[in-house]
Amino acid sequence: MKTALLIVLAIASLALIASVLFQSGSSAGLSGSIAGGAEELFGKKKSKGYDELLGKVTAVAALVFIVVALVLVAIE
Repeated sequence: MKTALLIVLAIASLALIASVLFQSGSSAGLSGSIAGGAEELFGKKKSKGYDELLGKVTAVAALVFIVVALVLVAIE
């Protein structure tokens, strides 16, 4: 049980890190170049959908991360 929760925690943390890094920001760093590529490939309207999808993935990954971390602390 504990091992399964640790695996879920690791997957949630990687998903959270990736989704935050891929979101476009005000600066033109790594995330800006990825979002720029999405704009060229999908058009401006679809890149907003891309950002919205990444926002939802970030929220779900953060929620899963927090819940699993609290459950692991309660188990200890």
